[in-house]
Amino acid sequence: MRGPNDAILKFPFNYKVTFCLYDQTPQQRHIIDSFRPDIKSNSFQRPRSEMNIASGIPKFFPLTMIQQEGNPYVREDTMFIKVMVDFGDMPKTLLPYALSLNPGLPMHIQQLMIKQETERRAQQQSQQTPTSPANRPITLTMPPSSETQSGQTIFNIIQSPNSTNPNDRSQE
Repeated sequence: MRGPNDAILKFPFNYKVTFCLYDQTPQQRHIIDSFRPDIKSNSFQRPRSEMNIASGIPKFFPLTMIQQEGNPYVREDTMFIKVMVDFGDMPKTLLPYALSLNPGLPMHIQQLMIKQETERRAQQQSQQTPTSPANRPITLTMPPSSETQSGQTIFNIIQSPNSTNPNDRSQE
């Protein structure tokens, strides 16, 4: 569809789009699906007429389910669908967090909260990365008769499974 901002928008449109149909019960079994546009399709090219060819997720959720009395997605003739356009390649692991945000919050606040959560998780992950066997300290012990006939020194390498990295200060 043509719009006043077409001149400054990037075409073809190639950003991931995520739809969320909100379950309005305490179970919160939201329906979430995403797609990446086919940039070769006319649907995602710069509009040349009043409307492009429709595109999306044809089997997102069956209409018959929405029309059923008492379904969890329609309450008092109201349903909520959130559409997110991911301009920054949001990790899949952040989708549940992003979709749990209050949809009434201004978009820039939601984006700020997602950014802060991304940073928090990155920091948490860097602090909780377990010491891999390759990074554990090695204890070298020299037995009393550690020289061979050729003059080489033999070391017994003992690596404790409970060894901790002395440089790791996360537990202080």
